[in-house]
Amino acid sequence: MTITVREADPRAPEALACLQRYYAELDARFDGGFDVTLSADPEAPQMMPPLGSFLIAAREGRDLGCVGLKGDGTVVGEIKRLWVSPEARGAGLARRLMDALENRARDLGMSTLRLDTNSALPEAVALYRNSGWSEIPRFNSDPYPDVFFEKAVRQTG
Repeated sequence: MTITVREADPRAPEALACLQRYYAELDARFDGGFDVTLSADPEAPQMMPPLGSFLIAAREGRDLGCVGLKGDGTVVGEIKRLWVSPEARGAGLARRLMDALENRARDLGMSTLRLDTNSALPEAVALYRNSGWSEIPRFNSDPYPDVFFEKAVRQTG
């Protein structure tokens, strides 16, 4: 079965459903739970063209993952809310979403991407380390992340 990746409005019902599943997983995995209202959640327009992007991966009409690119009109973007459904894990979907979003960042004129994560998500930390991301010092005041990364976006042409 083919998995498709499409750009979506982060306020659309299917995007919100993916994000709710993501938040529920964080709540279950983090010591002390997860409250999105305490997190540095981006505003939807920051994850929509021309500033950013929001991608959803689906197979046969079932949404299996999402990732957002938060932009502010500068050359620096931030990856937000990478999530893959447990049923789709282990097939490279997270890497595929990240590659697609890196291409989208390039299209939007970004040259540097940043992201944060929590060490309670060791598979995410491993993905970033194995995908060319470099650890950097904390760049925000969000209370949940404890690991921070940056990557240069390779320009083509």
